[in-house]
Amino acid sequence: MAAYVIRRFFLMLLTLVGISILVFVMLRLVPGNIADILFDAAGMINPADKADLERQFGLDQPIMVQYVAWISGLLHGDLGYSFLSEKPALAEILPRIPITAKLAGLALTFSVLFGVPLGVISAVRQNSALDYVLRVVSLSGLSMPSFWLALLILMGFVAYFGTIPIYTDAPATFWDAVLLYSIPALAVGFRSSALIMRLTRSSMLEIMRQDYIRTARAKGASDATVNYRHALRNAILPVVTVIGIEAAFLMGGLIVTETVFNIPGVARFLVEAIRWRDYPIVQNLVMFVAVIAVVINFLVDMLYAVLDPRIKYS
Repeated sequence: MAAYVIRRFFLMLLTLVGISILVFVMLRLVPGNIADILFDAAGMINPADKADLERQFGLDQPIMVQYVAWISGLLHGDLGYSFLSEKPALAEILPRIPITAKLAGLALTFSVLFGVPLGVISAVRQNSALDYVLRVVSLSGLSMPSFWLALLILMGFVAYFGTIPIYTDAPATFWDAVLLYSIPALAVGFRSSALIMRLTRSSMLEIMRQDYIRTARAKGASDATVNYRHALRNAILPVVTVIGIEAAFLMGGLIVTETVFNIPGVARFLVEAIRWRDYPIVQNLVMFVAVIAVVINFLVDMLYAVLDPRIKYS
């Protein structure tokens, strides 16, 4: 087990190094930088001033020197300064992480609470009227774009309640935060819950056809024992994998939802930083999402051994 953890740790480091190089190089390959955008927006073309601005930002140095300076700063906890606001990148990023984390956590909670039980019910009641209804609902969740659903929710609130549920001020209490984030979380979590529900159903149906399930029924085990103790416990492994993938996706994939509901989170801030070629913000945010993704991937692998004692890491 210890040897496996060490191997995975070095693999995680290698993955993060590869992502850092890829992100750094791709940003420099995109035409234009912050100096070009600022001078084009101001309608000014003064080569001397532009060169001075690039020198202040360190953009006149070779790419390798810029990369080494960035990685060295990361290792020392220095994320650099935002090109646009001229504030420390850490001060710009940190206040937005809890906002996105709350929204993503609530969306994932809704997805699991609705997806897994409904998937089990759909499998247990296969080919019944309820099964057909749930399959149509899950297909709708996978088919509808989240931004379209979010806009429908906003129009519905305006039409029926005369209000619009968007982020204006930071919530003062816990329940205010739950109310504020629950609507966008439901909008983005509908797709995830549909995916989890369909995967749970297909996994349950596959397990329920196994010989040991028929043996348990032949021994007189109740339906609840067969379905939840035997079938669901063995069908949950692929579902856990998808839940982990969705958790990593939600930390960086809430761009449209945060934009529609005016939520000042990480994903929306990342798009704005890309538009302005704010290299320190983009690089650090992408690395933050990458760290979240590889850590969740590692935790899911460790969870396999807990859920299934047959799995041994060596």
